Amino acid sequence: ANDVFEAISAEAQKRQINLNIVRNGSRGLFWLEPLVEVETEKGRVAFGPVSTDDVEKLFDNEFFLGREGELFLGLTDELSWLKNQERLTFARVGITDPLDIADYEKHSGFKGLKNAIKLEPQLIVKEVADSGLRGRGGAAFPTGIKWQTVLDTPSKTKYIVCNADEGDSGTFSDRMIMEDDPFVLIEGMIIAGMAVGAEYGYIYLRSEYPDAQHVLNKAIKIAKEKGYLGSNILGSGYNFDLEVTRAAGAYICGEETSLLESLEGKRGMVRYKPPLPAIEGLYGKPTVVNNVITLATVPIIMDKGALFYADFGMGRSKGTLPIQLAGNLKQTGLIEKAFGISLKELLYDFGGGSFTGKPIKAVQVGGPLGAFLPEAQFDTPLDYEKFSEINAVVGHGG
Repeated sequence: ANDVFEAISAEAQKRQINLNIVRNGSRGLFWLEPLVEVETEKGRVAFGPVSTDDVEKLFDNEFFLGREGELFLGLTDELSWLKNQERLTFARVGITDPLDIADYEKHSGFKGLKNAIKLEPQLIVKEVADSGLRGRGGAAFPTGIKWQTVLDTPSKTKYIVCNADEGDSGTFSDRMIMEDDPFVLIEGMIIAGMAVGAEYGYIYLRSEYPDAQHVLNKAIKIAKEKGYLGSNILGSGYNFDLEVTRAAGAYICGEETSLLESLEGKRGMVRYKPPLPAIEGLYGKPTVVNNVITLATVPIIMDKGALFYADFGMGRSKGTLPIQLAGNLKQTGLIEKAFGISLKELLYDFGGGSFTGKPIKAVQVGGPLGAFLPEAQFDTPLDYEKFSEINAVVGHGG
């Protein structure tokens, strides 16, 4: 994508055409990338997959005016892959400039935070609890209960820790949020801090994600300059700051207590429970440990309301889940769907079937610790309880 960006910039300069070219994140349609979108009166139109060899011909066809031609895909939002999703957490990914905070605000950014500022901590926790949000890192523990425990535990010092050590094979949703919409994670962590009385946070970032580290550090600096981080946030009297810490590169550090040991500068080893991290976590203080997707979902809940979010999904599995499709599929990428969609729909309606054209006989769900599910179980809905009934786990949605 960077090579295509450079090629388009060079060709525009060569032809003396003034274009505003923005490098943004992925829309999740990996098999059509690099994807180039053009703003038109009717909306964005897409071209893809584009290689550097295609650039000259695209200019010959005046693609920058949105004209149809080779690689033309039509209106981006009308592509069935996107049109049939419920994008809440990933609503801005691939649309906004990741490090343009004004662009983030223009697309409902910080609305959730501004609503949270008006509420008492207990009411913020209640809103999250009423939404039915559960941890998206694998354990699916109710987020509201975890936050309530930290809020109720007396301590002058509390912490918010984001588990961004995304180590399961076939998973990349955390990375996409951090690289393509970093402000939503920052906003979610600020709200979490307000809810439980924490004034400092850490993003424990997978060591193999240097690009995410670069983007997050820039986003944190921008957020501080705009008054969203630091002292007296937006005149609320509330203080919150955070930093990014590179992970140790060990799979075990994805487990929350091992993560805390590593964050304290020790060897990543699992702690005994109890006490839970919500009571004695980082440096022995009450600590919220949530993963990237969990925290990035909080702003939409505080913006639209708990009932809005809880209206998606089925049973106790409320809301949406970013699902990562990888392996022998025609259409790999990331989709966001409400809980309840079946594996068959994911594999065939979104995945397009196997890349080789052969019937899919089994699929692994939930990372390396997940189960291999045979074709006979492809009608199973994506739901924590339904998966538990067949001895499987949803995990991180990969």
